[in-house]
Amino acid sequence: MLMENENDVRLFQTIGLSEQKAKETLKNVNVTKNLKLAINEAAKHGPIIQDVGILLYHLASKIKNQIVDKIPFVTNYIIEKKLDTVQRIDAALTYLLANINNDINVADFEEFCGVGVIVLPEQIEAEVEKVVKVYKNEILEKRYRFNSGPLMQQVRNTLKWADGKAVKNEFDIQFLDLLGPKTDADFAPVPKQVKQPKDKQTKVKKSEVKNEQKEILNGEKAEIQTVSELMKTKVNFHKPGENYKTEGYVVTPNTHCLLQQHLKITGGKVRTRFPPEPNGILHIGHAKAININFGYAAAHDGICYLRYDDTNPEKEEEKFFVGIRDMVEWLGYKPAEITHSSDYFQQLYDWAIVLIKKGLAYVCHQSNEDIKGFNPPPSPWRDRPIQESLQLFNDMKDGLLEEGEATLRMKVTLEEGKQDPVAYRIKYSPHHRTGDHWCIYPTYDYTHCLCDSIENITHSLCTKEFQSRRSSYYWLCNTLDVYCPVQWEYGRLNVSYTVVSKRKIAKLIQEGIVSDWDDPRLFTLTALRRRGFPPEAINNFCAQMGVTGAQVTVDPAALEAAVRDVLNLIATRSMVVLEPIKLTINNFPQEKPIKLSVPDFPNEPQRGHHEITFDEIVYIEASDFKEVEEKGFRRLTPKQPVGLKHAGVVLTFQSIEKDASGNITNVTVKQEPVSESNKPKAFIHWVSHPALASVRLYERLFKHKNPEDTNEVPNGFLSDINPASKKEVVAYVDASLVGTAKVYDKFQFERIGFFSVDPDTRPGKLVFNRTVTLKEDAGKV
Repeated sequence: MLMENENDVRLFQTIGLSEQKAKETLKNVNVTKNLKLAINEAAKHGPIIQDVGILLYHLASKIKNQIVDKIPFVTNYIIEKKLDTVQRIDAALTYLLANINNDINVADFEEFCGVGVIVLPEQIEAEVEKVVKVYKNEILEKRYRFNSGPLMQQVRNTLKWADGKAVKNEFDIQFLDLLGPKTDADFAPVPKQVKQPKDKQTKVKKSEVKNEQKEILNGEKAEIQTVSELMKTKVNFHKPGENYKTEGYVVTPNTHCLLQQHLKITGGKVRTRFPPEPNGILHIGHAKAININFGYAAAHDGICYLRYDDTNPEKEEEKFFVGIRDMVEWLGYKPAEITHSSDYFQQLYDWAIVLIKKGLAYVCHQSNEDIKGFNPPPSPWRDRPIQESLQLFNDMKDGLLEEGEATLRMKVTLEEGKQDPVAYRIKYSPHHRTGDHWCIYPTYDYTHCLCDSIENITHSLCTKEFQSRRSSYYWLCNTLDVYCPVQWEYGRLNVSYTVVSKRKIAKLIQEGIVSDWDDPRLFTLTALRRRGFPPEAINNFCAQMGVTGAQVTVDPAALEAAVRDVLNLIATRSMVVLEPIKLTINNFPQEKPIKLSVPDFPNEPQRGHHEITFDEIVYIEASDFKEVEEKGFRRLTPKQPVGLKHAGVVLTFQSIEKDASGNITNVTVKQEPVSESNKPKAFIHWVSHPALASVRLYERLFKHKNPEDTNEVPNGFLSDINPASKKEVVAYVDASLVGTAKVYDKFQFERIGFFSVDPDTRPGKLVFNRTVTLKEDAGKV
């Protein structure tokens, strides 16, 4: 094997690959096989020059499995210099895929690939000159920092077969002619933008800047997008019925017939599904899956099913079925249909019989322990007679064997090398929908692809860890000669400082660390709803993460930023004091309390008002008063007055009262109207004639970024709990909230943060959860 690898490295070096690139190529079995075939075909015409070698490598790495038999055909065109660019090879592969079942019409093929089409330097010069003229002013302003990439693409779109290097060279020449040689300023680093001082007169509303760029992952910039925009502009999945154009998709003699039948059923519409297991509550990672599946269907005028993968009756509970549907609808999506894997139990069983009869499945008696891991010993029952497996499988169904005594296994090897995954196992547990009718239940590896086929799913969208099941997905559908959807994988979304494993959350509940699945310190969707996260903020956050294959782990601050963006637009303002100090205004001018009308949104008074009470006794935050002066402190002190928001008055300190323990019981002040000559350094919030409310302040549940990492947390995630993750205080709230605030209503407590009404609220007892602070650096929530 070592000698064979060395020979292949030398072979690949003969076409211009470096030794390192050749060794990397050998790690990909398909590319290696394709490249050797192309080299052997090309070698028939003599030595291979480097330019040809580069094109052969591109061919070997880009060609789909369905048309690998066309490698000699394409190679000959490369040798003859008829396909002399990467663009022409890509066009050739596209043509061959689209005509997979037809004879090649050489004239059509060559026209499609631009064979013989020559783009003259004069044409490139004229087209570049035309584009540069349009953007001349912007180029002169930005000079060599101007991004010419989109302009080059514009020229390439017009001159389809122009050489990319020639286009770039022409741009370089015309930029030099327009701008002259680079100066020192062109080489200098880009100056950082200076933060402009706030100007209340020119402040732009949030609603007017929603399309501005904001920082997201890895410090990169991306426009804020909705899920719909993301799915329409950034996701390039195959069109319905064009499954065969997808890399790795297996084409059988009956594929195109099955695709035609599929299109008749779906009407050519996109059809996706969200398939959760009903044995736990959905978490933030599921929000990405929901948005991708429902969002892709919605963006392309298609439909999406909510399909419960209910094949494990031991762990499934009604509250999880209800909770999952509730969360899908809370995020704003309505399933076209609600289905269950159990709807298809009889069909799945019938197909298992077909597999056994084909000699592609067998009953095995190895235990779970025997077949764990990636390299278990081969089953001694793999070659048992078909009739024997049929009888034993029937015995399994009829309840004649014990749990763990037998499984049905499929004769297929997964990408990761694991052989013969289990298709059925015995479980003597009643099912919530089928009762005691079945005592054998199918596994994910067997069920998922076949349910997708039955439901005529066009795009089976799943997370990256299921990539290793793709081969068995295609194998099973094709072996049973049924419609085969395309499986697309995307990277999981993980959040730091939390756990989302069902088992670990159940442990936190069992240990009394959190109250339930919806404890606001968790990142389950029910918990985020309870904490006050708006569903549109979660959807926008998922859109910002994109749909790539990379697994993403983000700091909770990124999600909280998306939450602030939405709450800042929708949360009604109110005044609440968390740690009150009593102030008595000794010159209050009225005998009775004064009623003030204040706007729900100070910058948009047309959106409504609420009434507050102003009287001689008011309560302010303890942090807004200091008995001893401190540099930089701008609020109330014995020597410094302070303004009251909305009241139009300035308070000046007069005296202080304390109890025997030294605690402040009252601060006496006098008031004066705000004027040009009497402007305070700051205005603070306050309440008068307050109501009481319970306010829960949350911080991160775990102290470390990855509490599941034993290197970071050697004693396990339970040892990493932040003891200050929850604090409950009795706050003084504006009386206007009593009787009007409903569960899940959102408020901005002025100068404090965003809060949501908790479901524990009862008549006479208001309970709020802090959703997020006003600013990222104001405290980790």
